[in-house]
Amino acid sequence: MDLRVFVEPQQGASYTDQLAVARRAEDCGYSAFFRSDHLLAMGGDGLPGPTETWTTLAGVARETSTIRLGTLVTAVTFRHPGVLALTVAQVDEMSGGRVEFGLGAGWFEAEHLAYGIPFGDMRGRFDQLEEALAIITGLWRTPVGERFDHSGPRWPISDSPALPKPTQAHIPVIIGGRGKQRTPALAARYADEFNLPFVTREQAREQFGRVADAVHATGRNPADITWSNALVLCVGKDEAEIRRRADAIGREVDELRANGLCGTPDEVVDTLGRWAEIGTSRVYLQTLDLTDLDHLDLVAAEVMPQL
Repeated sequence: MDLRVFVEPQQGASYTDQLAVARRAEDCGYSAFFRSDHLLAMGGDGLPGPTETWTTLAGVARETSTIRLGTLVTAVTFRHPGVLALTVAQVDEMSGGRVEFGLGAGWFEAEHLAYGIPFGDMRGRFDQLEEALAIITGLWRTPVGERFDHSGPRWPISDSPALPKPTQAHIPVIIGGRGKQRTPALAARYADEFNLPFVTREQAREQFGRVADAVHATGRNPADITWSNALVLCVGKDEAEIRRRADAIGREVDELRANGLCGTPDEVVDTLGRWAEIGTSRVYLQTLDLTDLDHLDLVAAEVMPQL
């Protein structure tokens, strides 16, 4: 089981806060530092305010050396796909080839209204997602010296040199969500990893099955897909420490035990084992208190060695 650190900085975090988490995660041996792509807090004041996702990851790329970096997930509504392809390729070069790219349709209308970003209906956003995936991956795949053209309805592209190229020969693409038709189809076509955040194991089992069927139907092997989940992290050496960490993020211990990754290190290892039984091989640990770096130390010292 691969463990990654996942933060939600729109809830209140500076670049410095995020860098401290990324560095500690790298020192502790987590495989990646990921962040959400949001512009507005979901409860609370969100001070000091949102940090732009790919600007943040560019900075972290230059101040770390081994940990992989990415998003769960970049919102397709926020950026023109041609420019986004350039941005991600540049951050990949800045990191020495450590970027992974999650892309989704976006869902939080209030943040679009707050910053003047158009927010269409679900079908329209999925149309955007499908076209953006074609553009971004097409630009990256175009050999140096050749040109890329795209005749899609929203973003036609003509005679693009498709530069710069990522450092990696292939940036891993992450797609997720619970949609029963278009989501599996897009994952089958583009995804190296399929992610389900904050669902039950039964919901994950069902959706993993739908996606695996879609992957198989395209001639790909579902075993080549990484199957992952995101879970809220709340681990403590004893009940007092568990409750302290739950209180710090405004959650109830019983609810976290039922729906997240909560308990003592041994409890958490058992929970991860139950996720592994349904095919999960990677878990993103949603770390909501970015000041509690000891939390990451505890998981690295007492959970990781048992996996």
